[in-house]
Amino acid sequence: MALTLDLGGRTAVVTGGVRGVGAGISRAFLEAGADVIAVARREPEEVPEAGGRAARFVPLDVRDPDAVQDFADGLDHVDVLVNNAGGSPHVPLAEGRLRTHIKIMELNLTAPLIMSRALRPKLLARGGGSIVNIGSVSGVRPSPGTAAYGAAKAGLHSLTQSLAIEWAPHIRVNTLVLGMVRTEASSSHYGDEEGIAAVGRTVPVGRLADPYEVGTACVFLASDLASYVTGSSMQVHGGGERPPFLDAATVNKPSVNEPSLNQPQAPKES
Repeated sequence: MALTLDLGGRTAVVTGGVRGVGAGISRAFLEAGADVIAVARREPEEVPEAGGRAARFVPLDVRDPDAVQDFADGLDHVDVLVNNAGGSPHVPLAEGRLRTHIKIMELNLTAPLIMSRALRPKLLARGGGSIVNIGSVSGVRPSPGTAAYGAAKAGLHSLTQSLAIEWAPHIRVNTLVLGMVRTEASSSHYGDEEGIAAVGRTVPVGRLADPYEVGTACVFLASDLASYVTGSSMQVHGGGERPPFLDAATVNKPSVNEPSLNQPQAPKES
């Protein structure tokens, strides 16, 4: 069996694929040779490009079942679906409008369910395919300030495992469990450059992820190299979060001559 990361001739649909993490995912698939259809509600100023090719943008509200079905019906074929559209502002559950929290859950959980169900026949028509759901560490630990988002991501992780069984063996379904990623929205969560750098130092790798690094993990899960990988949760979080007790404790502190464990490791050039 030939195993390859070359996705030439395949088509990938990336939701929220024109900005932030989604743009990095689109670029990675383009570099791997795939044709990319990037969908989002608002048309971007520019579409992701890589390898001399550009993604094709299609306006779509992924929370709208009828619009999604019309989109799916108009596709010639699909080999990969990346359910990336999501996110949340900082809004404690007791604050803001109730509808705001419901919409956050719809975008982060209901929309991937709608997209996966609508595109399943297209994937099966090609003999099978791959679905990659973009999860979050917020779905596997407390998420104060973004409770609806964390609950939705926890549900998405569960949906992945169920669909991996229901749709086996022809469609593989996996989750990327993301940590903090450096995007144009980082300042709204972490503050100015000093704040972003300080937050990055809390990660064992010493920095926030680059969106392209998320994309390369998606490409792997969509490739032949991951032909036996389904129902999995791949952690892409730079080593995770340092346990708070290590800093609170008054013993077992690193010596002044001991090298820092949080020296930033730069991503490779894409």
